Amino acid sequence: MKKLELKFENYDGKTVTYSLDVPIEPVDPATVNAAMDEIIAQNAFTSSGGDLVAKKSARLVERIIEEVDLGL
Repeated sequence: MKKLELKFENYDGKTVTYSLDVPIEPVDPATVNAAMDEIIAQNAFTSSGGDLVAKKSARLVERIIEEVDLGL
């Protein structure tokens, strides 16, 4: 399953990551950039280190899980 991770810097200078399940693909960088700007402008989220103050990065992450048969 893929997730879109949005990474921000908070007031304390720490990285805060928000993950969105099932992103629309292909991911449009301009749309993600604008959405992150809006999240900061609207002060939509906060963190234990204070408000979000800057964008750091965004990435599409895919996690593949494969069960191991232990023969139990």
